[in-house]
Amino acid sequence: MSRPLRSALYAPILVLGSMVSISIGASTAKGLFPVLGPSATAFVRVGVAAIVLLAIWRPWRAAPSRQQARSIVTYGMVLGILNLTFYEAMARLPIGIAIAIEFLGPLSVAFFMSRGRLDILWATLALIGVALLLPLTSIQRSIDPVGIGFALMSAVAWGCYIVIGKKAGASYHPGYATAIGTTVGFLSIAPFGAMAAWQVEWHYSLFITAIAVGVLSSAIPFSLEMVALKHLDSKTFGILLSLEPALGAMAAFLMLNEQISLIQCLAIACVMIASIGSTVTSRAQSKDLLGGEAGAP
Repeated sequence: MSRPLRSALYAPILVLGSMVSISIGASTAKGLFPVLGPSATAFVRVGVAAIVLLAIWRPWRAAPSRQQARSIVTYGMVLGILNLTFYEAMARLPIGIAIAIEFLGPLSVAFFMSRGRLDILWATLALIGVALLLPLTSIQRSIDPVGIGFALMSAVAWGCYIVIGKKAGASYHPGYATAIGTTVGFLSIAPFGAMAAWQVEWHYSLFITAIAVGVLSSAIPFSLEMVALKHLDSKTFGILLSLEPALGAMAAFLMLNEQISLIQCLAIACVMIASIGSTVTSRAQSKDLLGGEAGAP
């Protein structure tokens, strides 16, 4: 393989590695649900991520101003809600479907920031994908409507996370903002997950698995994406990120034997195509927002 080709493939491979890590982390987390439950798993995952990010960035070296702190606290609370609702959705839905519905968040941000003619097509295609998942007929009756509700809440939180996180990172060091925000997110979901986690009889293998979830879902993806984004434009990053629902479904099938129907595969494909199309055709501002969602679950 020639050196120019290796250089061209370097950043995309890092992004794919990040998504594979997130997908494996999600399946590993779902394997913990029978023991910890989704809220406690989310609590532990965000806690591990906060510890890792605080150790890496040490944000106490440059304290934020009062205005910056307000922005970071809001960002952190949204991050906590995003993780909690996504794990609650995963507990009730196949992982690939939960991720596909969650993608409506960044798609909505891109649509409202651009509103070009083609964006109407992509928005319609995404809605068709979600409509194919709704439990309206006997074919889709296995889909849990409560799970869809949590996934839609997660989508709203992801959209807010992108907008608020961009503002928080613009006014303060992005690494510091992420570390503090993740810590705030951990504290914000403590009322939902701390008690459940406390009541679990912890043992060595469970403790190691819980740490692995945090590392696979946050520490590794964050590190890979930080390097990749230095060599990759937002447009390409957004296109690559659109593969995440399929990778999530594949990881769940291999690790959890989680199967989805043909119509559900079609629904995921609709959302992925809408995401790719929106990334390719949106204006620069919306592409930057769509490509700035690194670190989401």
